[in-house]
Amino acid sequence: MKMKVQFQVLVAFFAAGLFTGCSKNPVTGKKEIIFMSQEKEIALGAESHPSIVATMGIYDDKNMQSFITEKGMAMAKISHRPDLPYKFFIVDSPVVNAFAVPGGYVYFTRGIMAHFNNEAEFAGVLGHEIGHITARHSARQQTSQIFGQVGLMAGMVLSETVRGLADQTQQALGLLLLSYSREHETESDKIGVEYSSKIGYDAHQMADFFGTLKKISEKGGQSIPTFQSTHPDPGDRMNKVEKLATQYQTEHPSKYNVNRDSYLRKIDGIIYGEDPKQGFVENGQFYHPTLKLQFPVPSGWQYENTPAQFQMAAKDGKSMVLFTMAEGKSLDEAAQAVIKNYSLQVAENNKTTINGNPAIVMVSTQVAQTQSGQAAAATANSIQVATWLIQYGGNIYAIHGVATAANFAANTGQFKSIAQGFKAVTDGSILNRQPDRIRIKSVQKDGTLKDALKDNGQADGKLADLAIINGMDLSAKVTKGMLIKTLGK
Repeated sequence: MKMKVQFQVLVAFFAAGLFTGCSKNPVTGKKEIIFMSQEKEIALGAESHPSIVATMGIYDDKNMQSFITEKGMAMAKISHRPDLPYKFFIVDSPVVNAFAVPGGYVYFTRGIMAHFNNEAEFAGVLGHEIGHITARHSARQQTSQIFGQVGLMAGMVLSETVRGLADQTQQALGLLLLSYSREHETESDKIGVEYSSKIGYDAHQMADFFGTLKKISEKGGQSIPTFQSTHPDPGDRMNKVEKLATQYQTEHPSKYNVNRDSYLRKIDGIIYGEDPKQGFVENGQFYHPTLKLQFPVPSGWQYENTPAQFQMAAKDGKSMVLFTMAEGKSLDEAAQAVIKNYSLQVAENNKTTINGNPAIVMVSTQVAQTQSGQAAAATANSIQVATWLIQYGGNIYAIHGVATAANFAANTGQFKSIAQGFKAVTDGSILNRQPDRIRIKSVQKDGTLKDALKDNGQADGKLADLAIINGMDLSAKVTKGMLIKTLGK
């Protein structure tokens, strides 16, 4: 969490298309009813991009960015919709994911870039994502599917809470979790084979990457491959793409490239897993080394960390806590901004200190509006908020504890414990924590992948992950001089 984004309350939704009409799909050639014009698609992508950046951040690697832009534009030119203003980005997330937004915006996480083992695997997924755009899959779905309430907190807390405390990141999360139909996914896989083959890559490698996704899915853990979380089984997709690649190459004989070593050298040094400087949870505490702060995370609570905010919720869904940067240059200004942005009716407002830091604590009720625009009467389902505004390190931070009126009193103690646990980080091992990075090494002698990893000092506890990262089994044969991925600082 980089804390660079002002927290604002925005409704995460766009109006449906400007007109309803019958048009020909550029990929299938079939006539279909579309509720979104091309102009609307392009506008949607442009409007959504800042939200995605706010949610995930851009991964700063000029060489990798140049690579994906070069390959993306080459593929765009041979696509069914070469006239769109395509843009390609690597976002700063450890999750294994790639996604596209209508109008030509395509995103790869650093997590998925770290798991590719050659340019052909990347090209296959690139073709799949461009395929969603060219086949107009998002435009062929209900707008409500795209912009529904999503994210960690959706369904845990009443929707009024989510709307009241959600900023533009909810819009971006909606796009990230966009669920296409199985028909659309199969269609995009076929397009991915076609597009990657047309720019000279071996689409059999795209099939191999689905094997990697299947292994990640089976292993579970923190880097769940959301690229295929709502998709058909990756094992089935691997077999189907394998057949599609064979069919395409049979019909179009040519030399198809893999480019393994060149790709591995490009990702040498990429961050793998969580980046500690953006904040991390350890031993029941959330630490942010860059901002030099910490506060407790209750046992059993689920949490999600983004550049804009840290949010967590109890498993029973009856309470949540949101931590973010507050607006305003003073505590009083921040308090007024919170009241206005969240439509709060304040019952208590007191100045205090928290571990030596000036603070304001407020207890409020979120004011719901009736259809006539009048304030609705408070009920047991009304949303109550306990807010702590804390001045620390030149910034003002907000901790919001949220529950319904019926559950608020039972959770007040928990909220207070979290807020009062806010304090400075002084532990050098936390402040100087370095992320794991992919380090490309040459195999020193013929043997197995396990042997080569052990020769490079890789810990036993990391071997299973490293096998997946390398797209191989630990028993796979490797030869002297072959490049493999290891982990280092």
